Amino acid sequence: MTFSSKFRTLLFAVAVVAPMLMLPATRANAGVFVSIGIAPPALPVYVQPPLPAPGYIWTPGYWSYGDAGYFWVPGVWVNPPRVGVLWTPGYWGFAGGLYGWHGGYWGPHVGFYGGVNYGFGYGGVGFFGGEWRGGAFAYNSAVANFGGVHVTNVYENRTVIQQNTIINNNHVSYNGGAGIQAHASPGEMQAANENHIQPTGDQMQHEHFAGQDRSQLASVNGGHPGTMAAANPGAYHQVAQQHAQSQPISAADRTAGRSYNPNTREANQDQRIANGERTGQMTSGEAARADKTQSNIDQQVHNDRVANGGKLTGAERQQINGEQNAASRQIYNEKHNGNTIQPNEVNNREANQQQRTANGLRSGQMTSGEAARTNANQAALDQQVHNERVANGGKLTPQQKQQANKQENKNSRQIYNEKHNNNTTKPPRER
Repeated sequence: MTFSSKFRTLLFAVAVVAPMLMLPATRANAGVFVSIGIAPPALPVYVQPPLPAPGYIWTPGYWSYGDAGYFWVPGVWVNPPRVGVLWTPGYWGFAGGLYGWHGGYWGPHVGFYGGVNYGFGYGGVGFFGGEWRGGAFAYNSAVANFGGVHVTNVYENRTVIQQNTIINNNHVSYNGGAGIQAHASPGEMQAANENHIQPTGDQMQHEHFAGQDRSQLASVNGGHPGTMAAANPGAYHQVAQQHAQSQPISAADRTAGRSYNPNTREANQDQRIANGERTGQMTSGEAARADKTQSNIDQQVHNDRVANGGKLTGAERQQINGEQNAASRQIYNEKHNGNTIQPNEVNNREANQQQRTANGLRSGQMTSGEAARTNANQAALDQQVHNERVANGGKLTPQQKQQANKQENKNSRQIYNEKHNNNTTKPPRER
């Protein structure tokens, strides 16, 4: 998405909050124009509004970045700029320690968008919500929400959904690093070299209005935008204008947004534990030790914040960073000490639970206190699994597997409840 207004907005915003990484564009409507050091929040879950009229194409919502930090641009049905073109969504990609925005574009084929599963036909690879047939757009009824609109050009194809969906249960919103591990296919690379059309005027205005809507700011909504999606750009513009008039974005909002970093280091440590379990580099016993350490740090952060009106003092941040440095070395040593385990169902599930806690911290859906509880429970289960394996020659009996799964179900419900109880966190940067 290389239109100049977005470039200017993001350039200004990032210049004051993070190191700038400018990569040269290889073609019109291609390139990375903004990079920041803070990961975008998780993708919110929402319902697609009904199709406003035949001919519209769905464009998914995404996190953009402005002078008040991350803000959510609602998913919306739009009129394509001409017959025969499809939308390739933009995506955030992690590289060189920074998160860079790769803009979206219109073209004859859908290119690479980071493997991010945006839903509603954008499952991570291509687009399966519809296709052009002659001069008319036909909709896949397995994906599109028609509502009460009468649509004549309709087909149903569920196979393409299964073939092109990248599982993203944690709703990660970026590629690379601890995010989605996907690479462009030859076909996607070819699509990137085709002639592209920049986003339409409606799309540009749509993002502009979202950037002025305080309820869309991640630092305000904790990852739960006020407006997730809209039937068409005009419908949302009226809402955004009302919000901007009733509660405009303040200087304090901009300051908070630029430093919004919901427990990033805590989340990164949990992510590393999850990756260690998933790859077999960490055994359940090693994960138990790392989980317990992280739980203690999370609880300390929570207690310090409660004692200081929700913030950490400079001395407390320094203390926490020292403890996280020690925890980081512990995780590294556990992953590289030669003790490994063949990846298996139990360890994969332990990793998935750890991943969910990491994403909850990263998105702000979980506070440090909540993460302390989930990490403590996971540590207890990991230790139990480890002890039983030691007692049984490295394996679990069917009964022990059943018991571990039962406990994981309980932990899963706890994580879900902690992430959806409306307790959110918007702390300053702590790394």
